[in-house]
Amino acid sequence: MQVSEKSSRLELLDARAARRWAVAARAAFAAHRTEIDDVNVFPVPDGDTGTNLYMTLDSALEAAREAPGGSDPDVGPTLAGDAATLARATLLAARGNSGVILSQLVRGLSEVIAEAATSGVDGADGIDGPTLAVAVRRASDRAYAGVARPVEGTILSVASAAASAAELAAATGADLYAVAHASLAAARVALAGTTAQLPILAQAGVVDAGGMGYVLVLEALVRVIAGELTSGLPPGPGATLPHPSHPGHADHPGDDGSDAGQTGFAGPAYEVMYLLSDSHEEAVSGLRERLDAMGDSVMVVGGGDLWNVHVHVDDVGAAIEAGIEAGRPHRIVVTHFGDQYRTRTTPATAGAVAVVAWAAGEGLAEVFRAAGAVVVFNGSGLRASAGQLLDAIRSAGSRRVLVLPNDTDNQLAAEAAASAAGESGIEVEVVPSWAAVQGIAALAVFEPAASADDNLLAMSAAAAATRYGAVTVAGKKTQTSAGWCLPGDILGLVGGGVVTIGEDLAVVGAEVVARLLTGGGELLTVVRGAGAGPEVSAAVAASVRGGGRDVEVGIINGGQPTYALLLGVE
Repeated sequence: MQVSEKSSRLELLDARAARRWAVAARAAFAAHRTEIDDVNVFPVPDGDTGTNLYMTLDSALEAAREAPGGSDPDVGPTLAGDAATLARATLLAARGNSGVILSQLVRGLSEVIAEAATSGVDGADGIDGPTLAVAVRRASDRAYAGVARPVEGTILSVASAAASAAELAAATGADLYAVAHASLAAARVALAGTTAQLPILAQAGVVDAGGMGYVLVLEALVRVIAGELTSGLPPGPGATLPHPSHPGHADHPGDDGSDAGQTGFAGPAYEVMYLLSDSHEEAVSGLRERLDAMGDSVMVVGGGDLWNVHVHVDDVGAAIEAGIEAGRPHRIVVTHFGDQYRTRTTPATAGAVAVVAWAAGEGLAEVFRAAGAVVVFNGSGLRASAGQLLDAIRSAGSRRVLVLPNDTDNQLAAEAAASAAGESGIEVEVVPSWAAVQGIAALAVFEPAASADDNLLAMSAAAAATRYGAVTVAGKKTQTSAGWCLPGDILGLVGGGVVTIGEDLAVVGAEVVARLLTGGGELLTVVRGAGAGPEVSAAVAASVRGGGRDVEVGIINGGQPTYALLLGVE
């Protein structure tokens, strides 16, 4: 008997589904942040919107996980509790224009969820289609309210179109899935329309970067409601749209004799952000007016005991002094746009950081290339030689290079290549990545503008936090840590050691995943090899759903020849 696609859809978005939504959105930001960075030309061509969205949500989820009081320990997680915790964490973690607006979107959703919980909608801890429509509208309204001078053709336009479509669908009695799907469809149309709405986008031939991020958020929501645990690595909302050949080329540095010669664009030279405490509504209102008079891209958002302040100015001291007069500024961050611009437009030099990664299959190679790495791929899954890695290091064009071996057998070759490169003045660090899934996790946190040391620390931590396993087919009779195996037996490995022997790829894969999830986890990455069809990875994903775990599943067609499945849990 076939089960209809509709039967697997959620009728209510509850706490567990909302957590999957947040994790799926983070995974989408990680997969597409380079793509979003590349189209970022408004309000300034600093090329960091995708990175800011990812880092904001990633930091917020980490903080929300550690925050006390998000859920009642006696009854488990609640949607309202989780949403409130995430809203505050996102406000605290917000980076850049896009991060602040994202925090307002989350805040708007949280407010409606809290109101629904208080009124006892449907008597359950969850929201239905009509309530989702209200939440999406509130999110849009909050985003508009947070910007001193809203501009159409941005994420604001995309959020507004999504809200209008959701309201229209709800008015016709649509269910949760239909409301979410209508919202996503309208957001995609609005995103495509941003190019014509803003001259700078039209000149660069791109869509709005923040709007791309919001479409990814809605795509993640629709997948979760539809019961699709597999997020994979979709093409992304801007994949078919032209990208600028040079980010920010709409303003040629120095053409008008302005500060553009220093910053790479016409406008204020600095971005100033800080959190503001010990303040009140009247003081905050005055601060917003003062900042609007001295700069642009002003956002002062929050409420109660905490506000997040963002402005682009030339006079950094004046912006901070205004905050001191309005309350207590802390976590002050000042960014010079010229530094960011030069980092993105100057060929690799001593100050830039490059990444070299080994890939076992063409699919994995594409994933690593999309993340900005120089890839070593032999075409047949053969391990990398020290010479091949050294050639890749030299071709990266940077004096600071990080190497991802992505296999235990590549470690010595990577160390040898690093040593040889050092003799020619190239500083190379080898990130301890023992499997491809650890390399994927490491590249998700790579920041081209950050120092080599900071990247090494972040990437090493991401790799170490990813437990890994694999499934392969025995080629001969031999004794393993799980017993004797015969040719053709299916071997399940965790951390490089055989833990189970079976006869079915999917069954063994599910057992390996269960072992990996023993210590918890939010994201499972399944890399399908040449020896496994789509039905195998789908069955492994279904085993997670059947176990009732709150785990997002991403499936990649890696194409590696040796391992039918590579598995990682973060």
